[in-house]
Amino acid sequence: MSTEGDYSDQLIVDQIVSGEKDLFRLLVRRYERSVYGMGLSFFRNAEDASDFAQEVFIKVYRNLVRFEGRARFSTWLYKIAYNTAINGINRKKEYRSLAEEDLISSADSETPEHLLIRNAARDAVLASLDELPERYRVCIDLFFFYDRSYQEIEAITGFPVNTIKSHVFRAKKILREKLEEISAGG
Repeated sequence: MSTEGDYSDQLIVDQIVSGEKDLFRLLVRRYERSVYGMGLSFFRNAEDASDFAQEVFIKVYRNLVRFEGRARFSTWLYKIAYNTAINGINRKKEYRSLAEEDLISSADSETPEHLLIRNAARDAVLASLDELPERYRVCIDLFFFYDRSYQEIEAITGFPVNTIKSHVFRAKKILREKLEEISAGG
């Protein structure tokens, strides 16, 4: 079943492939924040994330004629982004969870005490996420922060669905245990 966003992606892709190349900016605008966020997860700094996003969109543009529409456009794009990141990470740094950027946002009206508690909670979660094996962090990010289904994560990472379910389950269990230790003062 196709959603309106999927249909419009497909329509835009079809028009670009038919020669209306300037419409590619619509796809970039729609997905640049997510791709940049994935870059931050992998490379941990704005400059490398920006370079990563640019590289991903160049690859997407060059390969747009190969998009067959069997999967959602966003899944196809994230697969390209994921593979680009994995190749880049092998040359650079270790993966870092997207949760670092999006987990907790502070409201202007919060008291200093609430901000302190919120920041301590964020730091505890981030420290726990950092201790997870990389394959668990990738699955957690794609599932919770990118709102991808198990099937989409399979298409993006190449991990079998049951492996993804297992990674998400184990990661949640590990995180729960670590956070319980922290809250108990251990």
